[in-house]
Amino acid sequence: MTSVRRPRVPVSPSVEPPGTLFLPPLAAGSVSLRLYPHEVDPPMSAVETVAELRAQAALAAGVGFDGVMTSEHHGGFAGYIPNPLQVAGWALEAMATGWAAPCPLLLPLRPTALVIEETAWLAARFPGRVGLGVAAGSLSDDFEILATTKEGLAWRFAAGLAEVAAALSGRARGALANDPAVAACGENPVPLVSAAMSMAAVRRAAAAGVGLLFDSMSSLDRCRQLVDVYREAGGTGPAIIVRRVWAGPPPVRRQARQVEVYRGYAAPAASAHWVDDALITDDDPLALAERVAAAVTAAGCDTVNIRLHVPGITPAEVRGQLAALAGFAPELRRRLATAR
Repeated sequence: MTSVRRPRVPVSPSVEPPGTLFLPPLAAGSVSLRLYPHEVDPPMSAVETVAELRAQAALAAGVGFDGVMTSEHHGGFAGYIPNPLQVAGWALEAMATGWAAPCPLLLPLRPTALVIEETAWLAARFPGRVGLGVAAGSLSDDFEILATTKEGLAWRFAAGLAEVAAALSGRARGALANDPAVAACGENPVPLVSAAMSMAAVRRAAAAGVGLLFDSMSSLDRCRQLVDVYREAGGTGPAIIVRRVWAGPPPVRRQARQVEVYRGYAAPAASAHWVDDALITDDDPLALAERVAAAVTAAGCDTVNIRLHVPGITPAEVRGQLAALAGFAPELRRRLATAR
């Protein structure tokens, strides 16, 4: 780990760059940033972590990102949080503009109705600024900590996805439909995407009427294959690819460490289509936007989530990257719009 002197910068509302047009949550063409807790030495406290995530969300909106995403693992798993929906709410409080989405939230770890209610009520607090991405999960520790198992996981996830998709688009059934925030989704649906790394998964997403979320390691060719199957199955939602970027000389060794972490717990079927050199770098933010846009198009996707996180990255480094990326998100959004 890297010793770090953490900046004491208060969270403040972001200022929308002149001429910036922010797109809705998870919308095709949108450009978002993924937020991660830092693994540094000395360790950050929970209080410091919350403050830093909120500050980075505000900074991301301030340099033109449409929104931010948070993702889930439990038990202090390095770089992740157990409560992505809650953190999305904290981020929205800190952001003057833009959206936030737990993406992905591990759906089988919670009662489906609770996910629906909590998401709908967050959307009631921040109208038009909330999205949701869900995944089945794969890390055994997550299931053990939540006192459940992976038994019937594919079926459980498919059933939960269908129920969440229906409710958040205004088609809740039974007593759940009486909840006022859930009922409001009929007029103001909450956008939903599903993590997908197989043909069966993209067909399931198409059947549920939701978009796709790919990971940061999948090859562009594999993503293109999956998007083609999704569109053939009638899928009309956004296809979001996560890409790792860096402005300036890339942190190659730290990136390699992160890849090894992923390979340590990923299912063989998923990692079979991974590439180790998916990091996109450039000194010029506009040139970087051009390169990322080309990758998104090559993958058959229309939406991108940007990842800066590598093991040992400090808050100062992330803030420095966000400053160096000024102009990147608006230019990338422009290029994605042109490509569609």
